[in-house]
Amino acid sequence: MSQDAASLPNDPAILKAMIAALQAENGKILATLRAHDLLVQGLRIRIAKLKKQKFGPSSEKIEREIEQLELALEDLKVAFAETDDTLPDEGDVSDAEDQAGTSASAAAPKQRRRPKVSPGTPRERRELDPGDACPDCGGKLRVVGEDVSELLDMIAAQLKVIEIVRVKKSCRCCEKIVQQPAPSRPIPRSMAGPSLLAFILVSKFDDHLPLYWLNEIFARMGADIPDTTMVDWCGRAMKTLAPLIQRIEAAIMTSDLLHADDTPIRVLDRSRRDKGLGKGVKKGRIWAYVRDQRPWAGVAPPGAVYQFAPDWKEEHVLSHLGSARGILQADAYKGYAKLYAPDLDGKRQFQEAACWAHMRRDFYDVWTSTKSEIAREALDRIGAIYDIERKINGQPAAVRKAVRQDKSKAKVEAFRVWAEKQLTRIPGKSDLAKAFRYGLSRWGAFTLFLEDGRVAIDNNAAERALRPIGVGRRNWLFAGSDAGGETLARAMTIIETAKMNGLDPQAYLADILDRINDHMNPRLDELLPWNWALKAAPQEQAA
Repeated sequence: MSQDAASLPNDPAILKAMIAALQAENGKILATLRAHDLLVQGLRIRIAKLKKQKFGPSSEKIEREIEQLELALEDLKVAFAETDDTLPDEGDVSDAEDQAGTSASAAAPKQRRRPKVSPGTPRERRELDPGDACPDCGGKLRVVGEDVSELLDMIAAQLKVIEIVRVKKSCRCCEKIVQQPAPSRPIPRSMAGPSLLAFILVSKFDDHLPLYWLNEIFARMGADIPDTTMVDWCGRAMKTLAPLIQRIEAAIMTSDLLHADDTPIRVLDRSRRDKGLGKGVKKGRIWAYVRDQRPWAGVAPPGAVYQFAPDWKEEHVLSHLGSARGILQADAYKGYAKLYAPDLDGKRQFQEAACWAHMRRDFYDVWTSTKSEIAREALDRIGAIYDIERKINGQPAAVRKAVRQDKSKAKVEAFRVWAEKQLTRIPGKSDLAKAFRYGLSRWGAFTLFLEDGRVAIDNNAAERALRPIGVGRRNWLFAGSDAGGETLARAMTIIETAKMNGLDPQAYLADILDRINDHMNPRLDELLPWNWALKAAPQEQAA
């Protein structure tokens, strides 16, 4: 529609119409460009996720790439929605269609998946009654039906001061003073109620919000709670929860099959600064020990125990697992070696179960950097074994073992023979050779899953347990001290175990903090996450 300036009409009305048409055309072009941006970004995310499915659990680099792509796509969608005048229809679209339908932004009519609301969500019915008389003739109206639509709204959180009034009464006969005893509090002589403490604990240790952010949030609600006060509350609340956390740890660590993994966290260490060593920050570790029998239909409830250590020395692992026995599924960290070694009687504290995801990750790194056909074939062979595993996930251990013996064993043995053959053809010091030797040198640990249906093919249970730590590091950057790292580990133990058992950690902690001081020590087991889910949850729903 572009024209030379000389050929433009002089009539202002015609010029205005042309400008309006050009503006409309530009608007359509911009909308198309935004839609294309959304499509491209969505396809990039899908490609990254398909790579992850193809080649297994990705490296931290690919995880960060996916996160960055998702954030960029989210920003694009918000910007597009801001300028788009068409209203999307929230139809009954599946999650898969919603995730895969990025291109729907470019097509009309658009559809988005309706929010899923749990049956326990409170409901309020508001009736819009037209009255009893007809607005046209005045005749009497009768009900012939109703149209119902739903509006999902949020009741903002608010702080409430609860005045506990203990009325004193005296006996008219003997003048005895009668008064109800004061109810117990989660923290003696503290103003903090159980629900408030639960909110602070979950916000800090699960949502990873710094306490000074919470101070600003509470200020908007009408209460100035200094972050120093919340620090004290967190510490004393964790002390209150300590007996329960100890029972969780004891229950999980007695399992005869544990998943283990660790991740680094930065810890402030002022002694290093005083000695002139760096910036006063050291690298601590958080270990996760996980019991999860759900993949093989076991009866023991799931749970995770977190332990902090100021460094990566093997003595910490030996201490954590000192009394444990059975099968340990972990990576090749050298600190586990003593746990697998036979004693003078030939007995081993743990039988080692290796992680195929770690070996597969090595081949993936080689393939992405060199496009090695051998590495690609290794990925394909391992992927075929994983295809079998996906079909038997959640089946009883006996079924898993039978399927593995029938279908997986031959593929695993073929992989070994092929791997040994490849080692004779490639440079011995190459990364590809290291990947092969990593697996072949620990072949018994890599094949244990074929002989025991309880054993997983990989250590993803422990890796999933450590993901919240990775998320938290982006907010809190470092722990303030070794003691802070220990507190973080204990808080993660009770929160993540509650989540693994299908509980809302905030509701769980609020109830526990309200009841724990009135519970006799022998009855503390009633408050464990897997027991609380059976007893307290129905009461909560009924209320």
